[in-house]
Amino acid sequence: MKIYFAGSIRGGRSDAGLYRDLIGHLQQHGEVLTEHIGAKDTSELGEPGLSDKQIHDRDMGWVLASDVMVAEVTVPSLGVGYEIGRAIENGKKVLCLYRDRPETRLSAMIAGCAPILTAQYETLEDAKKILDDFFKQDIDV
Repeated sequence: MKIYFAGSIRGGRSDAGLYRDLIGHLQQHGEVLTEHIGAKDTSELGEPGLSDKQIHDRDMGWVLASDVMVAEVTVPSLGVGYEIGRAIENGKKVLCLYRDRPETRLSAMIAGCAPILTAQYETLEDAKKILDDFFKQDIDV
């Protein structure tokens, strides 16, 4: 199973450690194509040495090659929203995880999109259980 993990980079890196933990857990379920999302050296500036076009084209290739997308959407990100839209457009299963906070409410464009499965959590352990339950489902790949 190929998993595309999406999380904020240029929108803010406050959850980078959480992304790293989620990616580590996702690796029990398949190959995570986007391990760099949780990397300590990935900053809000993006990835050094790659143009915006190179990043876009590479990441869209990974979206298309993936069997499923898991996105952590607590930190709003234009790029993550774009990736989710393209994944849905291409028939990918999408799970969006989020922590409901007064300063970061889930976008209606995500919450109101019928093909997207959303799940609210509070702790890393909650998120891991949601992921395990998601991958236990019969995912057509």
